[in-house]
Amino acid sequence: MNFKQLHLNRPILRAIAEKGYDNPTPIQELAIPVILERKDIVASAQTGTGKTAAFALPILQQLYDKQDSGKKGKKIRALIISPTRELAIQIEENFKAYSTHTLLTSTLVFGGTAIDPQKEILKKGVDILIATPGRLLDLHKQDVINLDYVETLVLDEADLMLDMGFIDDVKKIERLCPSTKQTLLFSATIPYKVEQLANGILDNPTRIEVSGTTSGAKGVSQLLYFVPKKDKNELCLHLLRNTIKGKIIIFRRTKYGVDKLEQTLLKNGYKAVSIHGDKSQSMRQEALNDFKKGDANIFIATDVASRGIDIHDIDAVINFDLPSVPETYVHRIGRTARAGGTGSSYSFCDAGEKNYVIAIQKLIRKHISVEENHPFPLDPKAKPIKHVKKSGGSKHKKGRKSNRSKVKKKRWY
Repeated sequence: MNFKQLHLNRPILRAIAEKGYDNPTPIQELAIPVILERKDIVASAQTGTGKTAAFALPILQQLYDKQDSGKKGKKIRALIISPTRELAIQIEENFKAYSTHTLLTSTLVFGGTAIDPQKEILKKGVDILIATPGRLLDLHKQDVINLDYVETLVLDEADLMLDMGFIDDVKKIERLCPSTKQTLLFSATIPYKVEQLANGILDNPTRIEVSGTTSGAKGVSQLLYFVPKKDKNELCLHLLRNTIKGKIIIFRRTKYGVDKLEQTLLKNGYKAVSIHGDKSQSMRQEALNDFKKGDANIFIATDVASRGIDIHDIDAVINFDLPSVPETYVHRIGRTARAGGTGSSYSFCDAGEKNYVIAIQKLIRKHISVEENHPFPLDPKAKPIKHVKKSGGSKHKKGRKSNRSKVKKKRWY
């Protein structure tokens, strides 16, 4: 199938051709016709499969015939909610590229930057608004944004949005829009809490799922290193010196961990940049631009960067800290081996993370190969760390074993 067969209009097809796209991806092929029929949808597909175009193209198609000739007085008719600033920026870039041969206008609002310039743009009127939840609600409280004319509401990366604690904001935003609207929910996975949200705010939605969302990225060779926590820095340096080359993303669990690893790599002569939620938007954007341009080849991040950010040609992903949520592992390694390419992932597992490995392998239905030939092996007798209740003081209770400790003497990998 090609894009012409999806019945998109000439201006949009022209913009698609200029972007170099010939054929729709599976999620685009399935979602675009349903959206054009004005139906609500719940769509899941692995990161990097073209979800943004899957909703951007049909929205532009729907708005095109009713577009206003000038900017003044335009009403917000399509609202896209994004969990992160980086993802919101990417979405807006796509909307601008696809609408270049139309008179449709779009803008972006998010926190961490001055609010007054965003107010000025909104006063001029726009057709499409891309926003993060907090800044959108701030602007609405100040009577800068009117959502009474929204025809299509998009909740992008819904599972990440809920993981970040935005569920109440999302529900409030949905109530601020007209009751008769089209709602499109896109997510990498559909866990129970996303299912609950969909059931509460969508009207008899069509379910679309592109297979392989939890099987692990195709084309990614996955290696697991069991290593003491104290030796992870040295193992990382060892692999960077001897094994891992090219453009690399390293994931850490905490903002503090991101900063510490960046300092270590810079001291050892590596060109590294980092982002996390405590950095200003200008710092985050500068780091992202440096990585995209090649001024730095190592990008260190918390999971805010594991989805949505449009970075091409990633050679390797390092899971410095294993994620406690197994789906997050899939999102992380999905940053490499995009568009049918190949890539590598390297995961460091200390004694306290062994149970995460079990959960990840259960999700992806695959045994991750263990690399035993490295200079910082973990004692094979090291046991998973278990949480023990404390009684008043700081010492753990002795002589009492939990039921969990008696169960299954299985291998933990």
